[in-house]
Amino acid sequence: MKINVHAGHNPAGKVACGAVGLINESIEARRVKDEVISKLRQLGHTVYDCTVDNGTGQADVLKKIIAKCNAHAVDLDVSIHFNSGAGDKGGNGKTTGVECYVYSAASKAKAFAEKICQAISNLGFKNRGVKISQKLYVLKKSKAPALLLECCFVDDKDDVQLYSYEKMADAIVYGITGEHVQIAPETDKAEQGEETSTGDRKALYRVQVGAYSARYNAEAQAEKLRKAGFDAAIVQA
Repeated sequence: MKINVHAGHNPAGKVACGAVGLINESIEARRVKDEVISKLRQLGHTVYDCTVDNGTGQADVLKKIIAKCNAHAVDLDVSIHFNSGAGDKGGNGKTTGVECYVYSAASKAKAFAEKICQAISNLGFKNRGVKISQKLYVLKKSKAPALLLECCFVDDKDDVQLYSYEKMADAIVYGITGEHVQIAPETDKAEQGEETSTGDRKALYRVQVGAYSARYNAEAQAEKLRKAGFDAAIVQA
């Protein structure tokens, strides 16, 4: 498949940067987006990142996103967002959940939206279902079948406690493709971040796994490495 994927809104700290609650929509949408793109590419799909980081306002962000999306002939456009309005920062033991929007009931994106909602609800989130909207700019202006996903609620403690950007991304990819990305087994100590039996023990070698112009991308990668058991540090060049 050929797929456009983008995180909604400007980056955190800029105008039109999305909802803020117990977590920040702009930051988390970008984490999920990066993971979704990585997993889809590992499965052999062609993916275009249509995220916009330099919009002058909400309308400008939307226009620039659509310009990027419509520059590619694809099978599906996926817009990743996080919802707000639950008002449950204390937690009531119930998630407010996931929902997805498509332009019409006849849209080819509807089947994908249904599968994505189901996959995310399998993680424990309430399935709020697929909804029709002809007002959302990205759905109205996209040339390809498009869906707008609201992963979960930033202002619901139960949603936030359950949320993991890696699991969320895996569910989205599974909803689109019906496949999970298989993680290769760790076969030696070097792959596990441990010292091997050879080498100069007086020397210290550092391994760089990425370089990013935006700090939130560096922080997301560092967090991912720490969760995998690696010691990660951010150094500004």
